[in-house]
Amino acid sequence: MKVLVTGANGQLGYDVVRLALQKGHEVFAATRHELDITHLDETRRVISMQMPEAVIHCAAYTAVDAAESDADTAFRVNAYGTRNVALASEEVGARLVYVSTDYVFDGCANQPYSEHHPTAPQSVYGKSKRAGEELAQMVCRRLMIARTAWVYGEHGNNFVRTMLQLGRTREVVRVVDDQIGSPTYTRHLAAALLALSEQDVYGIYHLTGGGHCSWYDFAAEIFRLASLPARLEPCSTIEFPRPAPRPAYSVLDNLALRVNGMPRLPAWQDGLRAYLQEIGEYKEGNVDV
Repeated sequence: MKVLVTGANGQLGYDVVRLALQKGHEVFAATRHELDITHLDETRRVISMQMPEAVIHCAAYTAVDAAESDADTAFRVNAYGTRNVALASEEVGARLVYVSTDYVFDGCANQPYSEHHPTAPQSVYGKSKRAGEELAQMVCRRLMIARTAWVYGEHGNNFVRTMLQLGRTREVVRVVDDQIGSPTYTRHLAAALLALSEQDVYGIYHLTGGGHCSWYDFAAEIFRLASLPARLEPCSTIEFPRPAPRPAYSVLDNLALRVNGMPRLPAWQDGLRAYLQEIGEYKEGNVDV
C-alpha cells in the first residue's frame, strides 16, 4: 500500500513513517517542505502526483497556549489545512485518517467520552481541531477521524522528557493532580493509525493508551521507572494558570474499536515502560516490577 504521511517530521508522524516502512508500505513522508497543507492548490498537486491509497494526516498546529492569541494560524492549519488534505484525498480516492484530539470535549464529564458524545471545545486549539473534523466530514467519504490524547514519543519534546529533566535537576517537582487523561505512546498510536488506514472502517475512533491517570500519577510512574531522585508533590491547576483552558477530565472511551472488533492500545503503563526502554531511561535493576 502507498501511504502519504503529513507532518512526517513531527513526534507522531515520525513513528508513523517508521512503522509503515517496517511493514513494507511505500511511504511518501511529507514535511512542510514537501507539502504546505495551508495551500489548496499545492495540496492537490502533491497528493495527485503521489496517488496514495491512504493519507495519514498528522500535521497540525499544536501550540495550545499560543493559539489563544493566534487563532488565525490555528484555524488556517488545523481547520482549512485539514479541509485541503481531505478534498485532495477524496479526489484521488484515498482513505484519510485525520488525527484529532481530546480537546474537542469540554472536560467536564465524570466518565469516559465515547466517539458519539457531543463535542464542546473550550480552547481555540480545540475549536480549530473540531472545525477540521467537520470540514473533513463535508468533503471526504473515506474518512476516519482518530482522536487521541497526552501523546509522547521519541522524536520530539513531551511531558515525559520534561519530567526526566526536572527529576534530575530539581529537588522538588510539582505536578497537577486534578487533570485526568490517558497517556498515549506514539509507537502504539502509530500502529493503530496504520491499521485504520488499511481498512474501510470509516467513522470516528478514540485511540489512547488503556486506563487513565492524573498528570501527577503519570509523573510518579515516570519517576519510579527512571529512578529519579527529586521529590514529587501534587498541586492544583489553579496554581499554574495558562492562557488556554485544560480539560479537567479527558478520558476517551475506545467504543468504536471494541464494537468493530479491533484491538485496543496497550495500557498506558506498558507504553511508558516501552518508551523509557527505547530511550535508555528505564532503570530495570532499580525498580520493583
